[in-house]
Amino acid sequence: MIALEKVVRKYSDEVTIGPVDLEIPRGGITALVGPNGAGKSTMLTMIGRLMGLDEGSIEIAGYDVASTKSKDLAKIVSILRQENHFITRLTVRQLVGFGRFPHSKGRLTVEDEDIISQAIDFLDLADLEHRYLDQLSGGQRQRAYVAMVLSQQTDYVLLDEPLNNLDMRHSVQMMKHLRHAAEELGRTFVVVLHDINFASHYSDHICAMKNGSVVEFGTPAEIMTDEVLTRVFDTPVTVIDGPEGALACYY
Repeated sequence: MIALEKVVRKYSDEVTIGPVDLEIPRGGITALVGPNGAGKSTMLTMIGRLMGLDEGSIEIAGYDVASTKSKDLAKIVSILRQENHFITRLTVRQLVGFGRFPHSKGRLTVEDEDIISQAIDFLDLADLEHRYLDQLSGGQRQRAYVAMVLSQQTDYVLLDEPLNNLDMRHSVQMMKHLRHAAEELGRTFVVVLHDINFASHYSDHICAMKNGSVVEFGTPAEIMTDEVLTRVFDTPVTVIDGPEGALACYY
């Protein structure tokens, strides 16, 4: 479980995230949704200790994020931010290999190489593993970054907008990969998503944020209502029940 207690991040007198009290259950996919500027990415980076807290505390699987040693925390949680600035003259396999650093300290073993290969295969990158990053499309690079964090083999995986640069078909494939990893590998994913319909279809829980606060948390069935989504997004929303589940329509 990920537990946030009275978490606050102050940017200025006018802009503050929190206080946030939230428990994200272990297992499955929890989607963070909400309008631009709601605080989704900020909260994710605080959970991953890429940004400090001004107040409060965060625990992951009982480990205090602020005080746990980096080498230990890196074996519990991995994070992929929106902006990634890797040297482009890296191959896909070299990039994915970075995910093993907390375990190998740069000296890859046969076991590490096997785990790297598994992550590459999991994201359907085997045909691209010896290509350089600057030879890939944006969507291919995005899949390589996700393979890197999966190769870290942490129980908790934080992904900030993993569908960036992906078209509709590859977005569906990515979410299916994450769903499969959650179910078959037992990983816990916390994912920032802009598309509420992807969140509804693939997530176990949805955390809706607005103005730096958590305003709703529940199952997709509990969040996917006209009233809740209209309140969260400040625009009229109609939810339609279809054969593949609830679908939000904006107008």
